[in-house]
Amino acid sequence: MADHTNLTLDVQDRIATLSVNRPDKLNALNEQTVRELGQAMDEITGRDDLGGVIITGVGEKSFVAGADIAELSRMGPVDGVDVSRLGQRVFRQIELSRKPVLAAVNGFALGGGCELALACHLRIAGENAQFGLPEVKLGIIPGYGGTLRLPRIVGKGRALELMLTAQFIKADEAYRIGLVNKVVPKPQATEGGEAPSAKDALMAAARQMMGTILANGPIAVGLAIECATRGMEMSMDDGLALESNLFGLLAATQDMREGMAAFLEKRTAAFTGR
Repeated sequence: MADHTNLTLDVQDRIATLSVNRPDKLNALNEQTVRELGQAMDEITGRDDLGGVIITGVGEKSFVAGADIAELSRMGPVDGVDVSRLGQRVFRQIELSRKPVLAAVNGFALGGGCELALACHLRIAGENAQFGLPEVKLGIIPGYGGTLRLPRIVGKGRALELMLTAQFIKADEAYRIGLVNKVVPKPQATEGGEAPSAKDALMAAARQMMGTILANGPIAVGLAIECATRGMEMSMDDGLALESNLFGLLAATQDMREGMAAFLEKRTAAFTGR
């Protein structure tokens, strides 16, 4: 991977862990960081040795605490359009990735950070996570797709409540309304030993979920993501047509033959992505 100033990359067992690395700014997204996220996703999706991506923030306090307000405060109307469209393009790139992208949310996921988590296919939160879209307190609205993705995930009423009140919700409430898929409790110390850090426990749970996903047929996983994402943007009839076409396309793959043979022979499938 190319060197990036505000991101780190760790690769293990076909899983890329991409971390926003601005802990002194609570991992806030400035323009450079957003651009680097897009570049990193280009690189990751082009690598055959990587099957999925976990996006997180460096440290225990924050996933991404929003956009860089000092940078945003200097924008004019045209700049504002450009800022929004850059974030929208990169987050759409994440959303449309055929490789599964999982957000491991530690601490604050606010504003642009919440929008980044929403663009990921799945979200796992530590017990200390907090979510919010408080942009109206700054006299703006979410600009990286949050006004569209949040209602699709939790429903219009709850989404508007979060956006209009600018209030934060904790991980348990985010799970209750369907914003996150899983909450990882803070580990407890065992007698005579120290507990692992909350971030370590979160990342272990994220890697376990990603490992479960990557044990399945990679082409099927990618097309399931595409069908669910595109299908929500279509009429029911158009979405069903897309589903049947992708279902038929998979019948031409070696992975389908291998998966069904493995099931009938009561063995583990050896998928090749072909």
